[in-house]
Order: sequence, then structure tokens, then C-alpha cells
Amino acid sequence: MKEPGHERWMREAIALSRQCPVSRTFSVGAVIVGVDGAVLSTGFSREGSPDNHAEEAALAKLAPDDPRLATATLYSSLEPCSTRASRPVSCTQHILRAGVGTVVFAWREPLLFADCDGAETLAAAGVRVVELSALADEVRAVNAHVLADPPA
Repeated sequence: MKEPGHERWMREAIALSRQCPVSRTFSVGAVIVGVDGAVLSTGFSREGSPDNHAEEAALAKLAPDDPRLATATLYSSLEPCSTRASRPVSCTQHILRAGVGTVVFAWREPLLFADCDGAETLAAAGVRVVELSALADEVRAVNAHVLADPPA
């Protein structure tokens, strides 16, 4: 589904993913946009800590009970994780706890680190989920380092 603004904000998330410190894990960018079109927060993988995920970093910059989140859209270059080894709470759980109304992502997480069902979990919980697969190649390009040398 293509909607005005989705491509613009996803490209912002992809640009943020290029700021990630080098790692053998995915480089992801996230932008949280309010219903009025204002950026509420941004984040990228490993921002502030080697274990931080982009969505987690962006949400941590806002109060957990921020009422704007219910009508906000979270743009993540990669499908939000539903399982992770580095921390007990997945990005999907963070998004659900924050009450974000809409999540837009470009690339479904490939089966390298975990079997991800973030999009399905969010949708089942009532979050509006939009996949912009037309931009997935750009996200894959940012993550060529992981795809070229996948974890054992």
C-alpha cells in the first residue's frame, strides 16, 4: 500500500541505518512521526549501546505514556524483531507496550538470527502494519555486510 509520506519517512529511516556502528548484525534506522507530520523521535541500531535496536532506541527517547504514540507511525527499515538474543524484550513488544498505532517497514527480517514474525504479531494485536517492499533492496544494500558474511 502506497500512501503519501510513507516513502519519504522510510528513506529517512534508511538514511539513519547508515549511521549504525559497524557490526555483524543488521543496521536499521527508525523514525517515529506524529499524526501532525512532526518527527517525535529517531533511532538506529547500536545507538548508545551495542545491544540497542533502532526501534528500541527511538522509543526510549519518548515517555512511555506519551499520548502521541497512539496516533503515531513508526518507520523501521527492517521488520521489528519478535525474538532477540541480546535482550529479553523484543522491538515488537516495545512497540506494543508503547501503544504505537501504525508500523511501516521495508524489508522482512531474513532467517539469519531469528525466526521473525514481528509484522504478524503487531497486526494480530491491532497495530496497522504497512510493508514498503519496493524499498527493500535499499535496506538489503545497507546490510550487505551481514548478507555477505552471515552468522554461523
